[in-house]
Amino acid sequence: MKATIERATLLKSLSHVQSVVERRNTIPILSNVLLEASADGTIRLMATDLDLQIVESVEAAIDQPGATTVSAHTLFDIARKLPEGSQVELAAADGKMQINAGRARFNLSTLPRDDFPVIAEGELPTKFELPAQTLRQIIDKTRFAISTEETRYYLNGIFLHVSDEAQPVLKAAATDGHRLARVTVARPDGAEGMPDVIVPRKCVGELRKLLDEVDGSVEVSLSATKIRFGLGSAVLTSKLIDGTFPDYSRVIPTGNDKMLKIDPRSFEEGVDRVATIATEKTRAVKMALERDKITLSVTSPENGTAAEEVPGDYVSEGFEIGFNARYLLDILGQIEGDTVEVHLADAAAPTLIRENDKSPALYVLMPMRV
Repeated sequence: MKATIERATLLKSLSHVQSVVERRNTIPILSNVLLEASADGTIRLMATDLDLQIVESVEAAIDQPGATTVSAHTLFDIARKLPEGSQVELAAADGKMQINAGRARFNLSTLPRDDFPVIAEGELPTKFELPAQTLRQIIDKTRFAISTEETRYYLNGIFLHVSDEAQPVLKAAATDGHRLARVTVARPDGAEGMPDVIVPRKCVGELRKLLDEVDGSVEVSLSATKIRFGLGSAVLTSKLIDGTFPDYSRVIPTGNDKMLKIDPRSFEEGVDRVATIATEKTRAVKMALERDKITLSVTSPENGTAAEEVPGDYVSEGFEIGFNARYLLDILGQIEGDTVEVHLADAAAPTLIRENDKSPALYVLMPMRV
């Protein structure tokens, strides 16, 4: 193959595909990116880790169609260091690839295109479109709660499912057993009858990066085992987590009768300040609720104590409850409005946090003993 491509175009595309490639691979070809130059003036770049695959098409001047595979991270580093505005010539033959740009010359080893694994997608019967903005919101408001425990692998992703309530909806949920985040949006046309799926954490991360460059809609196609996202010039395909997500609706409290209304920013800043002295291990913040007065405090055997009063709207009986400061800050960081509702029951029961009963996102946080 022989092609010429603008450095900026090559770099942008490689930045998308190379992040799928794992740094350490026992199978050498998985360290490579597949470059396919076709006569219609495009180069397809493809990378995979066998669970996740990304394909992106970019424009280029093609002198000789063909395909080869070359180290993804090396090619990305070369493109990054080339002078801005340069034209990059790529020529591959006989197990080598020559890269010329300006006065720079590189010669890299290649592996044959036929050895490159492709995720067979099979039939993806459910197809619908979601606005990129909605997909961004779903990811941002849930992914911090994805579990990182490998033993509970079925919690290592975002759970997507449809539900028929007053209106048909699509729900996205993530939990690590300590906190739960759920976003509800109107069910898109075509999503009816879709299987319940768990989208893995790595796929969620790569998808979120690509969404920053998409304005319109994203085409979503899925089966019970695979999901594909069409994002303009890029297509991301991933295997789904083969497991059963727990029935999380059971932990969403419905009878929490004590309500605190508070400004999320002053609440967040107060928690952040007193948590400065919390020990890494517990990170516990105690919240003492009295009428229209909330006292946040931390007691650390090594560091001392800290306390701060935060104004809030609270009229129920006073009590004390403890939370993991990091988890509380993660949730408060997602609240965009001027007030947040904290629905409490007692010091041992799960607490419900949301902007109001109309907001698409809700959070559940398990308390800690303090």
